[in-house]
Amino acid sequence: MVEEFTLHNRVGFKVTRLARIMEARLEKQLSVHGVTRLMWCVLRGVGMEDVNTPSGLAEYICIARPAISRLLKSMEERGFVERSGIYNDKRFTEVVLTDLGEEKMKACHVLVRELNDHFASKLDDKTYQVLMDAIDTMTDGEDVKLMRL
Repeated sequence: MVEEFTLHNRVGFKVTRLARIMEARLEKQLSVHGVTRLMWCVLRGVGMEDVNTPSGLAEYICIARPAISRLLKSMEERGFVERSGIYNDKRFTEVVLTDLGEEKMKACHVLVRELNDHFASKLDDKTYQVLMDAIDTMTDGEDVKLMRL
């Protein structure tokens, strides 16, 4: 078979492999704090990006709305977030971090930054920017709502 058609030369394989390597490392680091990658995304969204509605968080994380509802329920049970109706209307929910959620966000932020720095440091600045631009180009117009990230 022509080498260009081998599995290991496919962009999907390479991108998926890198994503899984990064995912496994991050999940292991976050697990010390009882936090998953998706929980981290919520903690960051609410605590650092001022995204405080379930729909806003689903869009921010690029996952489907039912997935964010399950995630928020789990995070509420663990004491990381609280949900409350806005203007006494339960159709509009605001998500806020608890003190424990704020503590977890700060601790995990360091771990996420270290992981990103580890992989980014393997590339010079120009190559890193080319990679980021290429990923943006490849995902542009792909409006798929994932059940997991």
